[in-house]
Amino acid sequence: MTSIDIQGVVGWARAPDPGERVLTTILFADIVGSTATDERLGDAAWNRSLATHHADLFALLGHHRGRLVNTTGDGFIATFDAPARAIRCGLSLMYVSRNLGIELRAGVHTGEVEYVGEDIRGLAVHLAARIMDAAAPGTALVSGTTRELTLGAGIEFVPRGMRTFKGISEERPVYEARAADADAEPLPAQRPRDPT
Repeated sequence: MTSIDIQGVVGWARAPDPGERVLTTILFADIVGSTATDERLGDAAWNRSLATHHADLFALLGHHRGRLVNTTGDGFIATFDAPARAIRCGLSLMYVSRNLGIELRAGVHTGEVEYVGEDIRGLAVHLAARIMDAAAPGTALVSGTTRELTLGAGIEFVPRGMRTFKGISEERPVYEARAADADAEPLPAQRPRDPT
């Protein structure tokens, strides 16, 4: 994946002061099978799809009041001030990316993080990444904590059992998030797509 240029990109929310611990919702998302997709589409078409994907990412982060923290190879990490916004952003990005031939998987967890400059660290970050790793292509998994905080928000949660995550001692419940109705998965602004 080509790197996302985050220079000059201003998120909706400011980053807290360094060392400050803040309750936040973390969204990890990752492109599935990027090398195989590049081979199937060819470099030129793949790069155009990635450029559109990155533009959609920035637009959706702005719409859902998310803040891009960092890129992670074929994916990204973002923070949100409300868990429903993080889930909706992830579901929306998966939806628009699928139209580009890009399949994503996502993981969402809510917990306390420590800010180190613009970056974040802490157990909640590790857990969000592990939850994403457990997601099948085309799905968004969320922690039990995040699910509890978003009940009644128009998002459907399908139980996916108890999971043991590397480096975390206790089993944790995970749920697959799905749009419960047409309004729960906002469509992107209508604009022409390059089909090639």
